[in-house]
Amino acid sequence: MLTPTEKIWHNGTFIPWQDAKIHVLSHVVSYGSSVFEGIRCYQTPSGPQIFRLREHIRRMQDSSKIYRMPIPFSADQLAEAMVELVRLNHMTSCYLRPIVMRGYGEMGVHSGKNPVEVFVACWEWGKYLGEEALASGVDVCVSSWNRMAPNTLPALSKAGGNYLNSQLVRMEANLNGYAEGIALDVAGYVSEGSGENIFVVRDGKMLTPPLGASVLPGITRDSIIKLAGEMGIPVTETIVPREMLYIADEVFFTGTAAEVTPVRSVDRIVVGAGQRGPITEKLQKEFFAIIDGKKEDRFGWLTPVKA
Repeated sequence: MLTPTEKIWHNGTFIPWQDAKIHVLSHVVSYGSSVFEGIRCYQTPSGPQIFRLREHIRRMQDSSKIYRMPIPFSADQLAEAMVELVRLNHMTSCYLRPIVMRGYGEMGVHSGKNPVEVFVACWEWGKYLGEEALASGVDVCVSSWNRMAPNTLPALSKAGGNYLNSQLVRMEANLNGYAEGIALDVAGYVSEGSGENIFVVRDGKMLTPPLGASVLPGITRDSIIKLAGEMGIPVTETIVPREMLYIADEVFFTGTAAEVTPVRSVDRIVVGAGQRGPITEKLQKEFFAIIDGKKEDRFGWLTPVKA
């Protein structure tokens, strides 16, 4: 269960947590008309800092644009709201969830006259796949559910409705004893997890599915690609056959929630040595060193929350 914080931001005003409500006939309830983001705020020696705030806001704006759902607040206003929300709730580290949704008005698929509402909440949230997963890895399966086909639902939009597909992937995996599932695209190539991007390592080179494989353009994915480039680790965005997961030296997930999590096995086939590999560990340590404030924020990824 979520541990409530004191305030949630709603349409420009900070309101009590328990007052953040919508009508049961709001458009979003029947039709899934929402876009959202997941953003982490990390505790650092210089205070709480939000990870890649502007990039997350831009992606949310992109998601909204795709669904013709104009956000009635600027990027600056949204950034200021999130920083202030963390401060008002006295959080040292937390997970932020901004949501843009079609609200109460008319019913029916067409949503042009329904108001667009914006909420931002934050709460404490630990490691998505478990604390031990960052070191020991997780066991996953290839799902029987595919990712959305092109020209059905836009995978580049982080839309609420898209996550019905993710729920099916995750529920199936968990019911069969796995920590997570990996979905293939409609052509049968590796796409992503229920809420994570995927990297495969083979002979010192990294492969990751391209955006055209029904992949969400992950912010952490982009961060790892940047770090790998700086470290001289070759990265190629390319189609990844399913069987590459079985013969890879290393496989790992990236995402705001999952951060950088190694995969120990796929479909009960052990990946590499069955533990976190050297490239995964190298990237993981550098990533956490930056976001935890132990190394210089040389990419400008962190936005400070001032007391």
